[in-house]
Amino acid sequence: MSGISQISGRAAPLDQANVDTDQIIPKQFLTGVTRSGYGKHLFHDWRYLDKNESVLNPDFSLNQGVHKGATILLTRENFGCGSSREHAPWALADYGFEAIIAVSFADIFYGNCINNQLLPIALSSAQVQALFEAVSASPDLEISIDLPEQTINFDDTSFNFDIAEHHKHNLIKGLDAIGQTLELDSKISAFEGKRQIWL
Repeated sequence: MSGISQISGRAAPLDQANVDTDQIIPKQFLTGVTRSGYGKHLFHDWRYLDKNESVLNPDFSLNQGVHKGATILLTRENFGCGSSREHAPWALADYGFEAIIAVSFADIFYGNCINNQLLPIALSSAQVQALFEAVSASPDLEISIDLPEQTINFDDTSFNFDIAEHHKHNLIKGLDAIGQTLELDSKISAFEGKRQIWL
């Protein structure tokens, strides 16, 4: 994985609280063993008017032309609640999102995002509301996220966000759980070298 430093792009607003993982990627699509191909099914029940995914719902925000190509998802509290399926961040990333800005996230979903190089940012309700209003007024609003500096910038406004140092490190370095382990390869080898052969 290449890692995250800066993200710039437009935001797609999903003005919903408590969006669960079955809405993000319904269970009937959890058939693959790779991380690709899930973007088509993202928010299936909201995006489409038919089961075959041939008729788009024109009222759903992600289907509106002004939000096409958005790289940032803007939503409300408790995003990613429900089951622990890792396919949820896979679907969001495969669709093209690089960051999610919300009031809060379900814990397991948050960890899955970190492990899959999808940046989850929690802001206050007032800050998220300000972003919703800015995007509503100007759908082509450019939002810039600086992970090392932990800032979000748009228009003349700047917000700071919190992120655990080890999560920040893993995102910048592009490390998943295996990559984190490999960073300790020399220490693991040294430890194994000291163990008795029969162990």
